[in-house]
Formats: sequence, structure tokens, C-alpha cells
Amino acid sequence: MKLDAAILGASGYGGGELLRWLSGHPACASLRGTSRHAGRAFGDVHPNLRGIVPGVLEEAIDWSSFTGSEQPVVFSALPHGELAALLPGLERAWDKAGIADKVLLLDLSTDFRGVEHRPRFVYGQPEWNRAALKGARRVACAGCFATALELALLPLRGLDVGFLAATGATGSSGSGATPVEGTHHPLRAQDFRAYKPLAHQHMAEVNAAMAELGIQGDLAFVPQSAPMVRGIFMSLQFRLPQGLTGEGLAARTAEAFQDAPFVRIVTGSPRVGAVAGGAFCDVATASDGRNGVVMTAIDNLGKGMASQAVQCMNLALGLPETAGLMVPGCYPG
Repeated sequence: MKLDAAILGASGYGGGELLRWLSGHPACASLRGTSRHAGRAFGDVHPNLRGIVPGVLEEAIDWSSFTGSEQPVVFSALPHGELAALLPGLERAWDKAGIADKVLLLDLSTDFRGVEHRPRFVYGQPEWNRAALKGARRVACAGCFATALELALLPLRGLDVGFLAATGATGSSGSGATPVEGTHHPLRAQDFRAYKPLAHQHMAEVNAAMAELGIQGDLAFVPQSAPMVRGIFMSLQFRLPQGLTGEGLAARTAEAFQDAPFVRIVTGSPRVGAVAGGAFCDVATASDGRNGVVMTAIDNLGKGMASQAVQCMNLALGLPETAGLMVPGCYPG
């Protein structure tokens, strides 16, 4: 299969990461992107792509040019709320071009992650929703914090855990390319703080995931702004349910990820520096006999965003899940 990809919003960090991952995908025959910076070369907006990813940002896509495509794929890396407003017009344009039945749409925003949008949009978190992704035509990719937290929760499938406390430290790139107080380097480089404590927008999808996984418990989550550019480090703490030991928690973790090519179980602590720039999630557990913790580390722009979207695309199209993604991160970062 050969696919032709279009990225809506290709000038942001998520769009740049999609360009990077798709440029090395063995099935990707062509790559296009839209942006308010129309007319600029990909490599001018994303300097790491110079000499590697040819192409120019477009104001809009002429969908008739995809009529002969074996498999059109559309990624939306637009700001939250924009795809929901544009989608009816896009679907009319795809229908007019005769590609409506072929288009695979993957959205990286929050627009369609809610349970009210299912089953039209499949929730894009491959490690526990792999079966639903196969053959999907509309995918709402999981958020970055949601991914790190859901992967920490997965070993607890089917358990009544009671109270769970999670903290997650993230890099500044998670807030996008436009500098604001929380991401501007002089204000963040020597600082560490919480934001949106107990009120992060990703909690809706995490709570939905807990319900689908049969995890009973009250989850409290405090996100934190860390002085780094890429990465998320998540700690999920809880009292071990009766009958579950630390060894049992480790065994459940190994079982949960035995068929997950992008999850690596490590000893000690996961390290953000080992996953930055890559598509992997590193996971570790610890216990003192009464309490347990599951820790995860991901690249927020990779496994938390763009590489995960490509992973979802691979599963939806019946391609090898690892196609174009088995690339090590950059160490040291």
C-alpha cells in the first residue's frame, strides 16, 4: 500500500513532528501540509527538516489532487476547536473529489476525544484500544498527559484500587510554538510549578479509559511544568489492593505490555532522556509492600502526539504497527 498524507496545521510543533516521522515512513508516497505560513518551505519553518523533507506549506489543499491516491490520509494538528468547525466542509470537499470513502482522518486535538463522539471517532491509544483501531476511518488521538497516565493505569485493569494520586511533569513544547508565560524560556528554565491542579482537560478521557478498563477508584492528578523542552514523567501512586504484592504488580505490568512494541519495561526509574525524540514509553514499578507506584516516561511530541498518531495510522490501515517508527531517541538530550 502507498499512502498520500496531508497535514492540516503543519507549521506547529505537532505538525513538524508529523513531517519528521512520515518522511521516513516506507508507505508514504507524498507529503503535504497547510499553514498560515503558506509559501514557506518545510525546512524554513522546521530547520531540523532542511535537506530532508522537501515541500512547501500550502494555504489549502486541492483535494481533487488526491483522487487517484490509493490511500489518502489526513492528519489534523490544528489548534483545539478548529477541526470541529472545519470538518463538515472538509467532508463535502472529500465527497466532491471522490475520496470520502477512502480518507483516513487522525485528529491530534481534543475536539473528538469525548465519549459522545464514539464510535464515529475511535479513541487513539493503541496499547489498550488496538482492536478498535483496526479498519478505523476517524481517529481521535489520545492527549499527551492522557497517554502517560493511561499507560500507567493499564496494569491495574479490572482492579478496585480506591484512591490514586498522579503527578506528571511535562516539557514546555506541550504548550505549542507560541510563547506564553508558562512556556517562555526565561520564565521556565529555572522554575518548577504545578498548573491546572485537579482540573486538567485530559482527565475526561482518562476517566473514560478507567471505566472501559474496569478500574474502580478516585483519581487525583496534578500536572507540573518542568524546566525541559520535551518529555513527560508520570508517577501513579496507590495503596496496593488486598492480595496484590509488589511482585504481582510487576507481573501485571509485564503482562499488560507483552504485545506492545513501543513500551519498554525498565528497572529503577524511567528516564525522559531515554525517550526524548523517540516513539517509546518506558515503564517501571516499585512497592514498599503496602503502596505501589507505576512510573512512565514519554516524549510528549512523540508517543504523546505525533508518533502515536502514526502508530494509530499503521493499525488502522493494516500496516505493520512499527512501520516508520523504530527509531531510537536522542541520548543524551
